[in-house]
Amino acid sequence: MPFYLAREAPKKLWRKICNESSAEASLLAGNWKFVLAGLICQYLHGLAAHGIHYLHRPGPVLQDAGFFLLPELGRDKNYLSETLFAVVFFSFILWTFHPFVFQSKKIYTVLIWCRVFAYLALSQFLRVITFYSTQLPGPNYHCREGSELARLPPPKSAFEVLYFPRAVMYGCGDLIFSSHMIFTLVFVRTFQKYGTRRCIKQFAWLIALILSLLIIASRKHYTVDVVVAWYTVNLVVFFLDQKLPELPDRSLSSTSPPLLPTSTKDRDSKHKEELEKFRNGNSSDITTGV
Repeated sequence: MPFYLAREAPKKLWRKICNESSAEASLLAGNWKFVLAGLICQYLHGLAAHGIHYLHRPGPVLQDAGFFLLPELGRDKNYLSETLFAVVFFSFILWTFHPFVFQSKKIYTVLIWCRVFAYLALSQFLRVITFYSTQLPGPNYHCREGSELARLPPPKSAFEVLYFPRAVMYGCGDLIFSSHMIFTLVFVRTFQKYGTRRCIKQFAWLIALILSLLIIASRKHYTVDVVVAWYTVNLVVFFLDQKLPELPDRSLSSTSPPLLPTSTKDRDSKHKEELEKFRNGNSSDITTGV
């Protein structure tokens, strides 16, 4: 018996992945414009952050309360904030795809990413307006006076402006407010609303707080960049949640109508089951529809 269950488990998992992929493909076919728009907004945000680097002028690091309270980690420990952010980023991505594997399903992957892209797009739009309004001298090590990366030479072609792989790690000038905190807070707020484990939700907020302190201690942002991100992103998410339609809760699928139409086979089996109950005298279990 255990051997039989061990053989059947991979088949059930594969069948589940195929069924989930079919449902998500149907949703993607109806929402691909929103997904594509979200990806384009991510590129445009990166393009704007790369463009401000050409305008960046290094100077003395501004007086900052967070720099005074938190000791500087130094170049050798600069990776700590990036490592923690990577853990948050990829953990959230894996969570959005958990319905493909786990039995407890509360979200649709395509729909949750449409919502996340909406949060990110509006937050990043406000961010671009802000850091183009006033350029501050970057506090990061490669943005300070004397660094070769602090200022970019004028571009020789449009390709240099449109293609910016190094700008992800070595950008300067895009300070107010922190992009890392935008992603982190959007992910945490989304999991707070659609996740199921309370202890993990509390742990996620703790990680967001720790990441905020690490960003300041790494001198990647001023304290104001992190503080503005905290209240701006939360307000953006709150505002959009009032405007966007609520996502269907898959955990309540037994009491709420399905998002996708059921097949004829499913309807026929349900009708046969109700007819059998009626023949056995359990007519009270039948929904009359009146």
